[in-house]
Amino acid sequence: MKFPQINADKLVKRLQKPNKKIRMVLDTDTFNEIDDQFAIVYALQSKDKLDVEAIYAAPFDNELSTGPEDGMEKSYDEILRILDRLNISSKNFVFKGSRAFLTDVNQPYRTEAALDLVERAMKSDKDDPLYVVSIGAITNIASALLIEPSIIEKIVVVWLGGHAFHWPDTKEFNLRQDILSSKVIFDSGVPLVQIPCMGVASHLLTTLPEMEQYVSGHGKIGDFLVDRFKNCHNDHFGYSRVIWDISTIAYLVLDDAVTTELVHSPILTDQYTWSFDSSRHFMRYASFINRDAVFKDLFMKLALHK
Repeated sequence: MKFPQINADKLVKRLQKPNKKIRMVLDTDTFNEIDDQFAIVYALQSKDKLDVEAIYAAPFDNELSTGPEDGMEKSYDEILRILDRLNISSKNFVFKGSRAFLTDVNQPYRTEAALDLVERAMKSDKDDPLYVVSIGAITNIASALLIEPSIIEKIVVVWLGGHAFHWPDTKEFNLRQDILSSKVIFDSGVPLVQIPCMGVASHLLTTLPEMEQYVSGHGKIGDFLVDRFKNCHNDHFGYSRVIWDISTIAYLVLDDAVTTELVHSPILTDQYTWSFDSSRHFMRYASFINRDAVFKDLFMKLALHK
C-alpha cells in the first residue's frame, strides 16, 4: 500500500500541538478495562480544549470477551452507559468498529467507524487536522488509512500503544492484538504521537481511597467510575491501579504534563520488538508523564458534577 508522503518540514510542523481548540474523535475498547471509561469522561469534560466529534468502539479479545467482535459490541454498550450518565445523546455520535483484527492490508474493514473517520477527515482542512485519539487496538484507524490513504494529510493520530523504546519488548495489549494494523500506523507516515504503556503511561497510578475521596459523589458518572474501580480488584489493601488511557487526553489538554520528543518512527518487528532506522519519517514520542498534574486536572473536572 502506497501512502502520500508528507515532507519532513511539514510533518514536524504538523506534530506540534495546536494553540487552539482541538477537533478530535476517540477510538476506544471501552469494556476491556476500567481506564477507557475515565478517558472518555476526561475528554468530554475538557470542552475548553477539545471538541469531541465522535466516539468509535474498538475490538478487543481477553477474558472479558469471547472474541474481538464481542469485545467491540461490549465496548459500544459501555460507551452508551457512560453517555447516558452524562446526559449526552449517542445519536450520530457513537459508531461501531471492526469485528475482527486486520489480516490483509488489501482488505480493510469498512465499518461504521472507519467510514465515518474517512468522511470526517476528508472534510477537514489540511491546516486544521482532525486528531484521532486511539486507546485500544488500532484496527479502525488502520482500516480508514487503507480505505482512503489521502486522509494521512488531514489527521494526527495520538495512540496509547506499545511499550517504551527501552523496554525489553513491546508485547503490549493494544499493539499485540493487531500487529498488522500497528505496523500500518508506524510505516504509513501518518503524523503520529505515540504514548507508550510500560515505562511512560505506567506512572498513572491511583487507589480506591483516592477515588472515593475525589470522585465518589460527583454525579452519576462519578459514582459509576468509582464502582468500576472498586470492582476491578478483590482486595484493595495496598493496591494501586494504572489508568493508562487518560494519558492521551492529558497530552492534548495540559501544556507540560506529558514530555515528548521528535524521533524517527521505529520499525515494529514480528518478534514484538523495536528496531531503529534514522532514515525513517518523524513522529512524536512521549517519554514522561507528570502523574500528579494529570490526576489533579481529571479530579477537578469530575468535581464539576454534583
